Amino acid sequence: MPRKFFYRRKVCNFCADHVADIDYKDVNLLRRFTTDRGRIIPRRISGCCAKHQRKLTRAIKKSRVMALLPFSALD
Repeated sequence: MPRKFFYRRKVCNFCADHVADIDYKDVNLLRRFTTDRGRIIPRRISGCCAKHQRKLTRAIKKSRVMALLPFSALD
């Protein structure tokens, strides 16, 4: 009899912590949502809701322009 796998639904960290705004200067937070190559982690992997994923993406892009985060990793 094959086993059925039940995946736990991911909960948005920002909704759970009642975060009002995602600050582009908070580099440690933004780094958690980027890969080691500098790419933004997609919503299906990060578990963020659509609203917070959009805010997160804008914050990451803004912090890249301000040179707080790299655009890509150096090889």
